[in-house]
This record gives sequence, C-alpha cells and structure tokens, in this order.
Amino acid sequence: MVHAAPVSGRTAGTRARHPRTPDIFDARAHHVARWAGPFAIGLVYGYWAAANRRSGGPITVGNVVFGFVTAVVFTLLMAGVLTLASRLPRELHAFLWFLFTGAAFGFLYDQSGQSVLLTIGLSLAFGVAVGLICFYWVYTHEDAKGRRID
Repeated sequence: MVHAAPVSGRTAGTRARHPRTPDIFDARAHHVARWAGPFAIGLVYGYWAAANRRSGGPITVGNVVFGFVTAVVFTLLMAGVLTLASRLPRELHAFLWFLFTGAAFGFLYDQSGQSVLLTIGLSLAFGVAVGLICFYWVYTHEDAKGRRID
C-alpha cells in the first residue's frame, strides 16, 4: 500500500504559514546596500544627464562636475523617497513615486534640448504610469486595514 510521506521540515497535518527565504547577508550588508543601490543608480543617472547635456560633444570639466553633482542630488533624493515612501499610506506612496520619477525623467529629457511642452507631457505620462503601477503594487501587498503583508 502506498502512503504519502511527510514533506521535510513539516509533520503530517501542519503547514508553514509564512515560508521565508533564507537571509544570507547580515545587517551590515543590508545597511550598505541601502546606500549602494541608490548611489549606483545615481552614478548612471548623472552620467546620462551629462551625456545628454553635451550632445555628443567633447567632455569638459564643467560637464564632469555637472554629472557628479547630478548623481549626488539624485542619490540623496532617491534614498529619501525610498525611506519616506514605505511609511506613507498607499495613495501618498504612489504620489511620491509619481513626483520623483516624473521630475527625474523630465530633468533628463530637458538636458537634451527638446521643447518644454514635450518635456512636460512626457514627464507627466511617465510619472502617471509609474504612479499607477506603484499604487497597484502597494494596494495588492496590503491587508484591508492598510498594513503591509510580508
């Protein structure tokens, strides 16, 4: 006669409520990653903004300084948004990401020298898309009382 064997780690008749993935990094690694991630993205953003501004021309000292200042400001703003957004209700959470991504996209696009109206329109469209996606994400990861489900 064939019997079902219990799954390893569980006994017959019990189920794990919230299975968790193993955490292979310590707290220090997570703390470093909270700044290293936005900083790496900020460096790419700063380089991109500087490249858009020079329009394929020669790299100058002013262009390099502009890229680094842009990277530092972007990193600080992104770290602030990442810290603040998770503490806000879902509507404000999505609105904060809408503002941040719309402004970041608009700044990049404006450096290419395109018209202001086109820059504003594309920034609003991009920000609205990100805001709606963020709202959906947060809405589907909360319970009825607005608490995050991990």
